Amino acid sequence: MTDNLAQVELIQGLLLAFALMVILMSPYIRLLHAVGFGKRIREDGPESHFVKEGTPTMGGLLIVVVVIGIYFFLRPGPDASTFAPLAALAGVGLLGAFDDYLNARTGEGIRVRQKLIWLTIVAFVAAWQIQQTYDITAIAVPFVGAVEIDPRVYILFAAFAIVAAANGVNITDGLDGLSGGTLAIAFVAYMLIALFNSPLAQPNLALLCALIIGALLGFLWFNVHPAQIFIGDSGALALGATLAVTALITGQILVLPLIGIIFVIETASVILQVGYYKMSGGKRLFRMSPIHHHFELGGWDEEKITIRFWIVGILAALLGVTLFLASLDRL
Repeated sequence: MTDNLAQVELIQGLLLAFALMVILMSPYIRLLHAVGFGKRIREDGPESHFVKEGTPTMGGLLIVVVVIGIYFFLRPGPDASTFAPLAALAGVGLLGAFDDYLNARTGEGIRVRQKLIWLTIVAFVAAWQIQQTYDITAIAVPFVGAVEIDPRVYILFAAFAIVAAANGVNITDGLDGLSGGTLAIAFVAYMLIALFNSPLAQPNLALLCALIIGALLGFLWFNVHPAQIFIGDSGALALGATLAVTALITGQILVLPLIGIIFVIETASVILQVGYYKMSGGKRLFRMSPIHHHFELGGWDEEKITIRFWIVGILAALLGVTLFLASLDRL
């Protein structure tokens, strides 16, 4: 009976987050238009994106506010499984919002080095908190089981995972609906993992995932092509970091590269492009990176790229959850 009530609450929370986003988004978009918070499109991007100049950004800030607001409405406060995700969502969300603000006002955001420093600080604090809270001395490896790991090594690895996921999602945020959809798919996977985790389920973490999914679906209502608003760094960085923190708390961080395979592919395409350009003396491996622009310049419609990436993300998420379920008896 208790399990059924928890599952009902997940659905109710998801629907509430979706409804609140849909209700608040239109006036929020009008507010961003009024204060001039429009996206500056980079000149070296695809020419087809120039029409998006001035589209309001910072949509992620509303996602962060709605998710945190509903969570504290439904729960008196965070527990061990939700403290770090909520802190990452708020801390990185504020960083991203400031970056979006500077981009809208000056055309340039926070310097990459400064942004990376702040993100790294948040990542190490979250990694330390997770290790201390759960006294983690082992890491779950699919088909192998728990493998011992030095706590200091775990903190370094966890911080790297948080920074990598945040930047991976941010790199993916280049087409209407792309990052929002792939994030929603990944959080669905980790909501299921939190529900069925062993030895104890993590219902509050599952609820937080459900709220994020609902908020993302509400955001996508306005973000699918042609987008009325962009998620911005306030959403991409914050939700990417929160996804990694969620994966760490469930103990299933090693399946994150599979569940978030689109973020991995997008990041890898940038690294390969830059590396090949330097090694070959100016030649390009892709027409443009990240790789979604490669397909765009190859003639694929923006909607086709987004939906096909969603399909890949869904299949990868299913495989990731399957790996988790297959490994439960080894943990």
